[in-house]
Amino acid sequence: MTQLPAIIDTHAHFEELSDPQVALEEARRSGVVGIVAVGQDIESNEKALEVASENPGFVFPAVGYHPWRLSQNADDDTLSYIDKKLPRCVALGEVGLDYRAKTKKKRQKAIFLKLIAIAEKHDKPIILHCRYSHETAFRMVKEAGLRKAIFHWYSGPVELIPRIAAEGYYMSACPALLYNPYHAKAIKAVPLSNLLLETDSPVRYQKLKARPVHVRVTLEEVAKVKAKSLEEIAEHTTKNAKKCFGLKAKAIDA
Repeated sequence: MTQLPAIIDTHAHFEELSDPQVALEEARRSGVVGIVAVGQDIESNEKALEVASENPGFVFPAVGYHPWRLSQNADDDTLSYIDKKLPRCVALGEVGLDYRAKTKKKRQKAIFLKLIAIAEKHDKPIILHCRYSHETAFRMVKEAGLRKAIFHWYSGPVELIPRIAAEGYYMSACPALLYNPYHAKAIKAVPLSNLLLETDSPVRYQKLKARPVHVRVTLEEVAKVKAKSLEEIAEHTTKNAKKCFGLKAKAIDA
């Protein structure tokens, strides 16, 4: 039996999966050697930390405050929580700017700046949700001097990609490659040295409801878009994930 290339899902929401342990086992069997569990608010952050603690060396937590979840009543507590928990995590995320969300841009940017400051304080990568805001988000993290940033599910302007890559930041591909020409065009332009794989589980991509195992779908679609072998894409993206998040695990290093 051909050995499956080792790959890492750099973005999954475990609080939205009804059977996280089953999802983890099917991912393991498919050659997934690591998963980054991201958070969106205190409740989902707690779930990310819980699943990571139950699966050390396989699930790695990130805590965040998603722009869709912003609430003035929760801002202070959530920011304080993230500041406290971030040292135990591999990244701060999911955070960012969504200019189609109900929350006003000015308030989103104010919270985002505070989150950037927390990431800088702890020297952690920041996982970015950008919707109609890629240029602004890029400028803000660059001006803050952040060393590592991940533009999750990158479907932004192709002309911005060389600038993102020049800063050493990363962009991730997801199963939207199955049908989304904008995502495919962007990922085709992303250098292999700046590329990550993800699922954004449990997002539904037309008929596919994503689970961490489906990072293999992402791998296959990236290989098609870039006209490269599965092994080459897996090798580069796994190496990138290890470098970006500082991942160390027996499964990853085997």
